Amino acid sequence: MGLQIDIQAMLANHAALAAQAPGARAAAVVKADAYGLGADKVAPALYAAGVRDFFVALAREGRAIRPLLPDDARINVLSGHMEGEDLTGLTPVLNSPAQFFRDRAMRPGQPFAIQLDTGMNRLGMEAPEWAALRDEALAAAPAFIMSHLACADEPDHPANAAQLAAFRAMTDGCNVPRSLAATGGILLGPDYHFDLVRPGVGLYGGMPFANARPVVNLSLRVIQTRDVKAGEIVGYGATWHAGRDSRIATVDAGYADGILRALSSSGAMLFAGQTACPIVGRVSMDLITVDVTDLRTVPDRLDLICPRQPIDRLADLAGTIGYEILTALGLRYQRTYL
Repeated sequence: MGLQIDIQAMLANHAALAAQAPGARAAAVVKADAYGLGADKVAPALYAAGVRDFFVALAREGRAIRPLLPDDARINVLSGHMEGEDLTGLTPVLNSPAQFFRDRAMRPGQPFAIQLDTGMNRLGMEAPEWAALRDEALAAAPAFIMSHLACADEPDHPANAAQLAAFRAMTDGCNVPRSLAATGGILLGPDYHFDLVRPGVGLYGGMPFANARPVVNLSLRVIQTRDVKAGEIVGYGATWHAGRDSRIATVDAGYADGILRALSSSGAMLFAGQTACPIVGRVSMDLITVDVTDLRTVPDRLDLICPRQPIDRLADLAGTIGYEILTALGLRYQRTYL
């Protein structure tokens, strides 16, 4: 199994997204192990390219990369100050009055940020909560104030303008750096950029950044091939019957490696990144079976993710989104960084 990660393409994607918001600092979201690609490699490469602001979901993700980055790298924890967490060297993004008072009592003088809920109803202080402690919070000098857009990947969705208006109403006059836009928000235009943007999935080649350079190539080894007669079955549950005499290749990955079972008899793998070969039968824990009947010769590898079948195309076949394809990538792949 070979998972290739093109670091230079990722850095080019970051630069392209940063260029869309020239008045803002461009952070990098490296949560979920840099969307499955290896935060231990991705974060230092971004730092070397000039990134100083990083976002993770959990304190333990921040602790994992803290030793890998110089002291001037700011690592922001989106889950905020959870009880019992070690936040040494990290900046919690405080999501509630309870988190705010806990953090100020336990970490006086240490950096923190604030998240506001502008309509997504997921994380952040709602307007009345923020109004009640705004003066106290601002007096403590938060590093920034942020919110998150629910529908940024749909540019015409009315929720975008509504959340922008709510964010402005809650933060105008604060004289604190502000952040509203992740990848989709960056693409919505300058009204959404404020002082700090947070590119995430776009760095790794995912939508809604349609102009992203591909970052991931996943090539799987062919373990065995066999001839299957018309009418014979392939795989668990006898869900696929050969409609003709066929040549079937078995490759060395499955749902234990993050290849979704929804691709069973619906996805495809590619020969040399070009010729599509249907996945047949069920995706199992360690193996996938592929119809290679129409190939002149059976290769030793087939591609699941490649420029012709990027993460979002594979996600369409599986009925999901590119985020899930990326973050599901398992630990058994041999990762190569280009």
